[in-house]
Amino acid sequence: MTITARASEIAEDFASLHGNEKLELLIEISEQLPALPDRYQDHPELLERVEECQSPVYLFVEVHNNIVSIFLTAPREAPTTRAFAGILHSALNGELVETVLNFDDEYPSMLGITELVSPLRMRGMRGMLARIKRQVSEKIN
Repeated sequence: MTITARASEIAEDFASLHGNEKLELLIEISEQLPALPDRYQDHPELLERVEECQSPVYLFVEVHNNIVSIFLTAPREAPTTRAFAGILHSALNGELVETVLNFDDEYPSMLGITELVSPLRMRGMRGMLARIKRQVSEKIN
């Protein structure tokens, strides 16, 4: 299992911070999650609900020419969950299929935020990652 260069940068950013600074970075990341393109805003039924998340999080993955595109939506009133979606988007969007499928499932723990975020929220991020990988796998088979 490996992580992408961008995922490593994000983990290093968190490692360089302490306590509330990590929470501030989560909020900053939550504000950077891209909006869904119109083709998904107009057809929410195409998105998969991430049941592991307390907040309503939806995602969809496209694969074209061995490149993965990830689309995620999470409510603004759930900044931690939205930040997790933003982290995974930043770490995996635009990567090769093999890179996404081999991405380390333990990456959420590498962020060093387990003392700040509930186990239920960490489970939500792992759920997002698992569903991204499953959708990629389904689309290449």
